[in-house]
Amino acid sequence: MAELVFFTGPMDCGKSTLALQVHHTQSTAGRAGQLFTKFDRSGDSVISSRLGLSSPAAEVGDELDFFGYAVTELTAGRRLDYLICDEAQFYTDLQVEQLARVVDDLQLDVFAFGILTDFRTRLFPGSGRLVELADRMETLQVQPVCWCGQRATHNARVIDGVMVTEGSQLVVGDTDAVEQASTEPAGDPLPEADGTVPGMPSETAQPTDPGTVTYEVLCRQHHRRRMTRALAQATLSPEPLPFGQDPPRID
Repeated sequence: MAELVFFTGPMDCGKSTLALQVHHTQSTAGRAGQLFTKFDRSGDSVISSRLGLSSPAAEVGDELDFFGYAVTELTAGRRLDYLICDEAQFYTDLQVEQLARVVDDLQLDVFAFGILTDFRTRLFPGSGRLVELADRMETLQVQPVCWCGQRATHNARVIDGVMVTEGSQLVVGDTDAVEQASTEPAGDPLPEADGTVPGMPSETAQPTDPGTVTYEVLCRQHHRRRMTRALAQATLSPEPLPFGQDPPRID
């Protein structure tokens, strides 16, 4: 029985890595599939992982009809058993409905991978429709970690070192530059080179006037407080308060 499965989690939890692993597992079992992506961090029509893995993929435009694509492939005599759909949060509602139809009417498996919520903690439209239609939703077991050590659950957008909670939902950036910035002295500006691309987000792009954009995964508490790693380094004292110590003696 074919299924529409939605694998989800915040940035840095290995969704694209898992997408490539699922494709490898399915293909080595003798099945034929097609990879799709939209606004991958590499900027090319490819599914790329931060671990260095990558594979060519078809770029999903808003005009792409998944059901029409599958029917064309099958009627042309080409084998097609499954679809791998990365960055599915950027797909339109209609495209997610087409994926469900691919499963129901053509009995092809669809494996979708994406982020649930944006930097404002609001559902992406594509992800919301997948939650409504998927046969099964899986939260990735590998959990990213906030700078404080707690489980990171929220994606924070950082522009020129400052976390923001307003703006376009679709802006590309990455988290690698934030990790690099953690080794810089406290108070230094973030040195990322990634920029913005109007009309898109994943997770590298060209710099534009609004400033340099990166993303960081935080726990809910620090997302609410807008406390990024760089801000914590600049404002929190590394020395513990002297509570519990004996007061100085006065002779």
